[in-house]
Amino acid sequence: MKKTILTVVAGLILLLWQCATVPLTGRKQMLFYSEGEVMQMGLTSYGEFLKENKLSTDARNTARVKEAGKKIAQAVETYFKSVGMENRIAGFQWEFNLVQSPEVNAWCMPGGKVVFYEGILPVCQTDAGIAVVMGHEIAHAIASHSNERMSQQMLVEAGSSAAAVLLKNKTEKTQQLWATAIGLGANYGVVLPFSRHQETEADRLGLIFMAIAGYDPHEAVAFWTRMAQASGGQNTPEFMSTHPSDEHRIIDLNKDLQEALQYYRP
Repeated sequence: MKKTILTVVAGLILLLWQCATVPLTGRKQMLFYSEGEVMQMGLTSYGEFLKENKLSTDARNTARVKEAGKKIAQAVETYFKSVGMENRIAGFQWEFNLVQSPEVNAWCMPGGKVVFYEGILPVCQTDAGIAVVMGHEIAHAIASHSNERMSQQMLVEAGSSAAAVLLKNKTEKTQQLWATAIGLGANYGVVLPFSRHQETEADRLGLIFMAIAGYDPHEAVAFWTRMAQASGGQNTPEFMSTHPSDEHRIIDLNKDLQEALQYYRP
């Protein structure tokens, strides 16, 4: 019985698994959801978010965000057209909005729906700073990072279910100990390191997209330095965080600058 259940779980994973490759980095991905499905989820969530949150009344900064978004989107489209991969963004419906919030944050839904919070603009300072954030967030969507995270969660849940079946005849205490161990192992050994890898990948892609759009990629180092200062140095230990440490992020950005500068045409 146990073997049958494990076989079914493995079979379902193999059936759902789609092998994809991240543009530019060439990293192989394991995706269990179709991009169309994930994009539809993003469109729905974005619409709900805009209903519940107020758009900024700051016309100047709204225009700055939209302009940077338009330029980065055009850069993405230009790149994919040049390498014959237009289908990668075929379903994207670009939209850029600035919302009223002091939160220092921004994000991009699958499908190209972007939100900036007013609170991040003082850290951005310049249009190039806005482009750093815009490129990074759009890179997450281009690289199908949401799909990967959802797929990874599915895999973790499938593993937990399989373990529960194998341990069902053990004592309750043993089951709880194993459940805790599996949960911690998956989180600190797989989920968090993988999330940090996605952030580093988005930084690299974002540098290239902003460079193609005509923004100096050197600004990325300046922006993340300001972000580190804004956090007051109160960083969560890197192994417990979804993001790389400020120090590691800036080191990696400096390494990736040379590649990005090859695309930069002021």
